[in-house]
Amino acid sequence: MVRYHIWTVGCQMNKADSERMAESLDRIGLESTQDREQASVIVVNSCSVRKSAEDRVLSKLGSLKPLKKKKPDLVIALAGCMVGEDDSELRGRLPYVDLFLRPLEIEPLLKLVVDRWGTRGSESSSLAGGICGQVSGQASVGIHSFDEHVDDERSELNSTEAVGNSPTRWIPIIYGCNNFCTYCIVPYRRGRERSRTPEEIISEARRLVAQGAREITLLGQNVDSYGHDLPQRTDLADLLVALHDIDGLYRIRFLTSHPKDMSNKLIDTVARLPKVCEHINLPVQSGDDAILKAMGRRYTVAHYRALVERIYSHIPGASLSTDLIVGFPGETVQQFENSFSLLQDLRFDTVHVAMYSPRPGTAAAARLVDNIPLEEKKRRLQKVEDLQERISSESNAALVGQAVEVLVEGESKGKWQGRTRTNKLVFFRHEDCWRGKLVWVKIEKSSPWSLQGKLIAEVGLAA
Repeated sequence: MVRYHIWTVGCQMNKADSERMAESLDRIGLESTQDREQASVIVVNSCSVRKSAEDRVLSKLGSLKPLKKKKPDLVIALAGCMVGEDDSELRGRLPYVDLFLRPLEIEPLLKLVVDRWGTRGSESSSLAGGICGQVSGQASVGIHSFDEHVDDERSELNSTEAVGNSPTRWIPIIYGCNNFCTYCIVPYRRGRERSRTPEEIISEARRLVAQGAREITLLGQNVDSYGHDLPQRTDLADLLVALHDIDGLYRIRFLTSHPKDMSNKLIDTVARLPKVCEHINLPVQSGDDAILKAMGRRYTVAHYRALVERIYSHIPGASLSTDLIVGFPGETVQQFENSFSLLQDLRFDTVHVAMYSPRPGTAAAARLVDNIPLEEKKRRLQKVEDLQERISSESNAALVGQAVEVLVEGESKGKWQGRTRTNKLVFFRHEDCWRGKLVWVKIEKSSPWSLQGKLIAEVGLAA
């Protein structure tokens, strides 16, 4: 049996790409493995948004070099955003890597596998078995993913992603990005925006639900732009309505939104559709207008504050997460403090904070001097992390004693784990199998990163 192993770093879109790569390998008859020593095919799905992500990828590839020497037939592929149109530099640097695959590029890998081993056409055994047929929800497809944004506890939980029988699945609805924020490499790696048709997305959602998915997350670098490029104009709000009536689907999420594009229609749609979770990822990136302009974000702090107020007023109990960059070129101490004040005022449920990292090929790297010392960047990052830990502690502590609805995703260290509608991580112990079920959990203990509770009952679902 030819086995494969996929290691993924980066955003949810990368994870979705890895899922699709795994499904394609399954379809031609390969079998996944958690043990890279047993693999004949290893794919490293990369991220280049920050230098730290690239460093992790290069470290991972370096660790595979001795394995390639021991197993010359081993196929090593580097996929994802580190691979651009010109991969000559990477090929020179990584001569033991067999394939360099741009985002969404899978066919060269499948062709090489079929040519080398003649494997084709068999159905994947990874989709067989019941929803509780595997211990700890761990990888029928062997995808290791490390999200640069999340805290250590959540990163560990997401380090292995089951695909075939997972209750939570990703569906990309729009690829690429047209915004060209000055710090961002994504448009150069993933190209301009291309929306998938509603029919294609709905068909995929139905297929995933038939496989056992109970929650789907619609993905895009900017989901608020969905549909603008289709012959029959549509938008994200229309798509949410179309997906809402799928039998067996309990929850719908979407990310990432752009503050300049989120419409009142979308906010109203989230408010009125019961299956759409009231959690929105709305990156602000900076709380200072001059820095926002230098970033090419095309909105002001006042616009962002008004949008947040509109969300909270129209969607009861809404939770918000955001992204923030500290140490952008030229960011003064006062401009950072403006961002810090915004976080204090809006009290986000989650803040993904990163130090600015110049990305070759972007406008900021070409035009601006990275003039904020590393130690100052670290100070600013730590100050934001300390603030958010306090805010998250207070927010989670307020839920102690309350019953919350949780979609159970799997097991971790002997406990069932899942998320609330507002995306808070919850653990509880129980001897029965609860994977893929909606349950009520009474919260007994909280931390900044998660909640612990006791199972009360399964949620009654309307027929």
